[in-house]
Amino acid sequence: MSEPAAPPRVVIADDQLLVRSGFRMILGAAGIPVVAEAADGGQAVAAALKHRPDVVLMDIRMPEMDGLEATRRILAAPANCGCQIIVLTTFDLDQYVYAALTAGASGFLLKDVSPEQLVAAVRLVRSGDALLAPSITRRLVERFAPHAASRPAVHSDLSELTPRELEVLRLLAHGLSNAELAAHLTLSEATIKTHVARILAKLQLRDRVQAVVLAYETGLAGPGHDHD
Repeated sequence: MSEPAAPPRVVIADDQLLVRSGFRMILGAAGIPVVAEAADGGQAVAAALKHRPDVVLMDIRMPEMDGLEATRRILAAPANCGCQIIVLTTFDLDQYVYAALTAGASGFLLKDVSPEQLVAAVRLVRSGDALLAPSITRRLVERFAPHAASRPAVHSDLSELTPRELEVLRLLAHGLSNAELAAHLTLSEATIKTHVARILAKLQLRDRVQAVVLAYETGLAGPGHDHD
């Protein structure tokens, strides 16, 4: 048997000490080490580059530098080493969340998330999946993608994708995880991962969050489209 994977190392960035302490306690109880805390965006960037965590929990509204700018800087840094960023927000329809997804965040959580959901979220994005709850993601992207459509999508031509890849991309846009995609399409998770990797490569996208945004911006997914 292979060795179990080491738990993800986490940095928590939030200007509220109570939030940081609560999240640290929840993650610690689940055996997930918090390697650093940050009270503003500048501290978050410094902590991420110094400790090179697997996951950063990033509040959006912080003094000095907000979470959006911090997210961009961390992901643009050569020393980033594949760090995943989960945005923390108080509202499930926050215009900043869409901006955070386009900036490269791997998903978002409401601050009133349950301990179980927080732990599951950190493990999920560490494994390379995206944390995109279908209902929230659909409302979010449908609401804000039209306003972002004034700038043309980088790769609006989806003709390079096979019919199966288009189907996978459309389902991805509704927030389905790899396991849910596999069940819906009666395929193995390994096959789903291969399809997702090919989609990202063909469209020259960094991750599946960018793929979700692109699916809405090109009209592949949108209001009235369902995965049932």
